[in-house]
Amino acid sequence: MKITSAHSTFAWVVLAACSVGHGLNAQTITKPAVWIATWGASQQIPEAQNALPAADLTDVTVRQIVHVSAGGTALRVHLSNAFGTEPLHITSAHIARPLTADAAAIDPASDRALSFAGAGDVMIPAGAEFVSDPIPYPVSALSNLAVSFHLDAPPARETSHPGSRATSWYVHGDAVAAQNFSNPGKADHWFQLSEVDVASDPGAASVVALGDSITDGHAATTNGNDRWTDVLAVRLQHASGTKDVGVSNQGIGGNHLLTDGLGPNALARFDSDVLAPAGVRWVIVLEGVNDLGGLTRDGEVSPERHAALVRQILAAYQQIIERVHAHGLRVFGATITPDAGSNYYHPGPLSEADRTAVNTWIRTPGHYDAVIDFDQVVRDPLHPDRLLPAYDSGDHLHPSPAGYRAMGDAVPLGLFMR
Repeated sequence: MKITSAHSTFAWVVLAACSVGHGLNAQTITKPAVWIATWGASQQIPEAQNALPAADLTDVTVRQIVHVSAGGTALRVHLSNAFGTEPLHITSAHIARPLTADAAAIDPASDRALSFAGAGDVMIPAGAEFVSDPIPYPVSALSNLAVSFHLDAPPARETSHPGSRATSWYVHGDAVAAQNFSNPGKADHWFQLSEVDVASDPGAASVVALGDSITDGHAATTNGNDRWTDVLAVRLQHASGTKDVGVSNQGIGGNHLLTDGLGPNALARFDSDVLAPAGVRWVIVLEGVNDLGGLTRDGEVSPERHAALVRQILAAYQQIIERVHAHGLRVFGATITPDAGSNYYHPGPLSEADRTAVNTWIRTPGHYDAVIDFDQVVRDPLHPDRLLPAYDSGDHLHPSPAGYRAMGDAVPLGLFMR
């Protein structure tokens, strides 16, 4: 579970920056602030092909680029050993501004060391997460940050986010402050990194997007930051009244509502991925296509099993709604997008009827606080069980970047007005 003071207000001493990338000095001011998640990634045990070999994680510096949503005057970083089976020793960690989104080079003037309870290293217990000490560090909205940490020994079991659609870089030795890496290894995954928070004005808050690969961004552009959640973040920053709203993408490719697939099922990860991100006030739920598709992936089943699955999915939604409301948050239901012709699930008429029944329930007033009708946005009007060709990545299941843009553009910003 993540450690956070999500809703607390505190007096924060801010050292105003002369300009971005030119160090921290100038006058000291004190103002109230709250922590909000400006970036996040769900944690899981990586599949073998997505894990780094132990040799690569021995005496290694890993540098990871993240694209934030909202800006702030200070930051803190969450490092995770959520699925580790033994304590994980991080010997040093730094934050900096990268020169580009697709390379390891940083602006050395922006480099700052992170500390943990005042120390430069941290031992993260098995199954736990550690949040760095806050540091004054102006963060611009929609900018990139580079998080670097050094491991002396590999984790007993890796905790990561394989579907990063962003490149991470690694070299042997402690190079957390290095301006660039020489001949680094690289992997399009995030490792042991779960959240970045910024200090913002009172009233600031975050929206969590709970979902599967369509939220995670399968078929989005690597290092392009064009998932539907990224599009939403841009719109929030460009609209009056929502510039202090952060977006935390808690999508996992292959995720299910009811069973563990890639990553824990949605109900099992609810506390860590929905409730724990700093400053969460709203939740968007886009889950269920993998449950529906998985039922018949290996062959058709009886109508009774179809009906039972629909009931179980709706019960899971009700659980999410009740748990969100119990914490005073608002929850928005997103309709499940079409997947007829999918090369992976091969859905038939009964599966399409299941999807229709689930979407009808989502749209019915009295369940969710509001509905985001992604199905209507991306479906082909002539073949409503299929994605519109212009929005289809080619596998007839995942939207293309154009489809993700249409989805992000369709989220009503009025949902986040206070």
